[in-house]
Amino acid sequence: MIHFPTRIIKYCLPIFFACLPWAANGETPPETSGIDIKPEIIEGSPVLQRWLQEVPNVLEDIDRDPSFRTRLRLGYSQFPSAGQAPGWNAGAEDVFIGRTGMTVSADYQGTFDGKRKGYGADLRYYLLPLGGYINVAPVLGYRHLETNLYSTDGVNVGARLLLVPSRGGGGDIALTQSWVSPGSAQEVGLTTLSFGYAITPYLRLSTDIQQQNSIQAQDSRVGIVVEWMP
Repeated sequence: MIHFPTRIIKYCLPIFFACLPWAANGETPPETSGIDIKPEIIEGSPVLQRWLQEVPNVLEDIDRDPSFRTRLRLGYSQFPSAGQAPGWNAGAEDVFIGRTGMTVSADYQGTFDGKRKGYGADLRYYLLPLGGYINVAPVLGYRHLETNLYSTDGVNVGARLLLVPSRGGGGDIALTQSWVSPGSAQEVGLTTLSFGYAITPYLRLSTDIQQQNSIQAQDSRVGIVVEWMP
């Protein structure tokens, strides 16, 4: 939920530290004996200990700190193409694998009567610095889709565009285009547009709009989701 403060920090901190005598000379910070800080304060502050040992690269830290967060999702779905049938959805979005740009996502959505459903899991690899306001990721995974007219499953391949106007999970817009079982007679195209906005530091409301295109039919889904950010 940080926007302007992050930008100020990103551009002003390096200038500030470059003006310090020891930073300008490329030296490490002075020993604690030259700073009037009580030893117990230093011992109780890992951040201060780190800065006293070596000046961190603030710009690099900001770029590596993800501007978006892992979300656990649960919500209500409606299927306009199935006579406005009600349903539900659940999943996990962008579970990071270590400190890399790779994430795992999984989801389920379906009508309460079970006549339409879809589920799957994907790997995404974000190509741009994680701390940026825009990112793109190829998508590779597996998906199963089931409607009144057809059922298909297979490899899910596509791409995701992520816009983050408010960092730290405060708000983002995501557009994902993928194809299930591409190149086969059962190929299905999935277009998903999501909007999310935080209402507390750990909770968000999100809206999903999905279009599902196959040779047999065109289907649609709209979802209202509550997201928890651990």
